[in-house]
Amino acid sequence: MDFHLTPDEQAFRDEVRAFLDELLPPGRHPSDPEFLSTWQRRVREKRWVGFSWPREVGGGGGSIMQQVILKEEMAKRRAPALGTCFMGLAWVGPAIIEYGTEAQKQRFIPDILDGKVQWCTGYSEPGSGSDLASLQCRAVRDGDHYVVSGQKIWTSIAMWSQWMILLVRSDPAAQGKHDGITCLLVEMDSPGLTVRPIRNMSGTSIFAEVFLDDVRVPIEQRLGAEGEGWKVTVSALAHERSSIAEVEGLLRKLDELVELARASTKNGRPALDDDGIRRRIARFETRIAAMRMNGMRFLTKQLKGEPLGADTSINKLHRAALEIEMGDLALEIQGSDGALEKEIDGGRWQRFALSWPEVVIGGGTPNIQRNIIAERVLGLPKD
Repeated sequence: MDFHLTPDEQAFRDEVRAFLDELLPPGRHPSDPEFLSTWQRRVREKRWVGFSWPREVGGGGGSIMQQVILKEEMAKRRAPALGTCFMGLAWVGPAIIEYGTEAQKQRFIPDILDGKVQWCTGYSEPGSGSDLASLQCRAVRDGDHYVVSGQKIWTSIAMWSQWMILLVRSDPAAQGKHDGITCLLVEMDSPGLTVRPIRNMSGTSIFAEVFLDDVRVPIEQRLGAEGEGWKVTVSALAHERSSIAEVEGLLRKLDELVELARASTKNGRPALDDDGIRRRIARFETRIAAMRMNGMRFLTKQLKGEPLGADTSINKLHRAALEIEMGDLALEIQGSDGALEKEIDGGRWQRFALSWPEVVIGGGTPNIQRNIIAERVLGLPKD
């Protein structure tokens, strides 16, 4: 595939860069609330939120290549997110666009694009993490409602979400474990739904347990056909794993790690002069380059109109390992100061080293990714 930009694509890159030059001049602090409000309003006006979504649902109707250009340029400049409803934009919205009714699209898509709501994902259960298809949360049909009972765990941002995309077992007698699963869209303030935050080792509570005790969900909030929830889920997660913009974020983090090593000392010399540290940094760079090449392969498939397959799990697995190993190296470079939360850079590296579960667990643990790669890419027997 030829990745040289067409004149129209180059013009779009220039447009994005000019926009960033205007809104993100040197010294502008991207975390300032007033700036963030202006930023979200401006990118929404340009239809860059949901940029690749069809224009008839409020998206930008942009091409795949334009979306790559937009995300890469934003990542290079460390720009704020395009939109504030992360899960809604990453996979809930695309799933609704693909499988939802017209009424569902009109009800949910505008609020996702405008950032008026947050969505969380009710997939994993205490006994169904790596083997998601073994989930036991039950939904029993009662007239024009489903009555849902069960428990979910590791549910990101459930504490401040208004909606959940939920997987339930609607037909326990179905032959295959991937059959008889249904996808529901559930309001978080529904009677019988309880959220219990899980405090993690970094001191934050981004994950939660969710308990459902006879929660009634209207049938019009089912996404896709009854019993076809697994198909909806596979499609939704494929949207999350197809992005290559995260490579830019890892490259930025690697540059910061190099600067940390240059500014720190080991045995009386700059830590960057240590052969062992240099080798580990070189390995990081090589693996990130491999992720970029994989991303180009995925992009080639998309440009040819081919569906993304299980091989997108390779980059998810790479990123999980890199997040952990880069954080460990940062603390090792700091030496004894690495144990002190605010000694260097206000504890930024300590928080980075402790926050990996959000990236590693979200969207499927490394064990899930290894099983997917083994079974669907390498053709090995099922685990």
